[in-house]
Amino acid sequence: MSASNELEKAATAYALDAVRLDKQGAKGRAITMYQKAIESLLQLVQLYPDYSLNKVYVQRAIAYQERIKILQGSVSPSELRAESNNGGEGGETATEGGGGGGKQDEELVVTEKPKVNWSEVVGLDMAKKAVKEAIVYPVQRPDLFPLGWPRGILLFGPPGCGKTLLAAAVATEIDANFYSIDAASIMSKWLGEAEQNVAKLFNSARKSSNEGKPAIVFVDELDSLMGQHQNEVGGEIRVRNQFLKEMDGIVDKGKNLHVYVIGATNKPWDLDWAFIRRFQKRILVPLPDHHTRLMMLKLYTANLQIAPDVDLHELARLSEGFSGSDIRDVCQSAQLKIIGEFFESGKAMDKAAKPRSLTMNDFKQILEERKPSVSLDMLAMYNRWFEAFKAL
Repeated sequence: MSASNELEKAATAYALDAVRLDKQGAKGRAITMYQKAIESLLQLVQLYPDYSLNKVYVQRAIAYQERIKILQGSVSPSELRAESNNGGEGGETATEGGGGGGKQDEELVVTEKPKVNWSEVVGLDMAKKAVKEAIVYPVQRPDLFPLGWPRGILLFGPPGCGKTLLAAAVATEIDANFYSIDAASIMSKWLGEAEQNVAKLFNSARKSSNEGKPAIVFVDELDSLMGQHQNEVGGEIRVRNQFLKEMDGIVDKGKNLHVYVIGATNKPWDLDWAFIRRFQKRILVPLPDHHTRLMMLKLYTANLQIAPDVDLHELARLSEGFSGSDIRDVCQSAQLKIIGEFFESGKAMDKAAKPRSLTMNDFKQILEERKPSVSLDMLAMYNRWFEAFKAL
């Protein structure tokens, strides 16, 4: 067994013991086990700094530390010493619920109600068409799909191009429960429960569908959960296997089950093939073209005071290669520039005074100072992967 697996196994054992003792009311011994779990997790992070899940391990350690603080606030020093000396037998007969485990038992995945409409998803016509065919139409008329419909949809492409927005808009369109998760939320804050969290998530989604409410499970940064990584620890492998099992389950258990998994990633080439093939729709969410950039500029400047010389068509041309979030940042930076000038002039304290209008030169200056967040080499990688694995 590798050192990483030994450390993770040790952290798992300590954490499970801590939770058990916590629930039983053996506060002193629980604190000791939480501390040992923290030490194991931090050793894992220090020894393997390139682990994709180090952020999760740190978050767990912080969560355990917070629990220790709570327990330390509710246990006296004499109780702590007594429990350490007698093995904590007194805690075994604690009254039910005395362990303060309510936090541990709460749902780790919160169902959100998105408020994003199709009109807010500027451009992305091909992606919107593919998503409608895979999700919206089957929900509206399932009788027209005798062969069933896709349950897994992969959205990939450069960061800041609208993958999350697109998923939320679909959920709004079909009035679905929207389960938004990432590696940090699904890899349990209580070590050793990650697989149960995956099962809990899909059970909740299936229940929603059975009650007449479609469910969308949106997994952001899918590659961090389902990617191919060197020096994987056991927890990552177990979670992947559980996720594969659950994705197969939503297809096999009845054609009318409206549970969909939408995965989003900026690194599709890191995904395990077992997951790639389970996403029947694989959709590139590209950088905005000229028309889309123009529409975005109109949207983001709608509430700004702009001078007559501002040519949005020219700005759309100058911003070629920029992502949607890049364009929003340009507009925001231009506005911050004139607000900064306004405050520095001393006029801002006069409530009747207003800052000057944004000019074409303001936008050009910002564009000269900023570069696209996506390189040409990265774009070429997306296009190559799309040609190899596309499934619209």
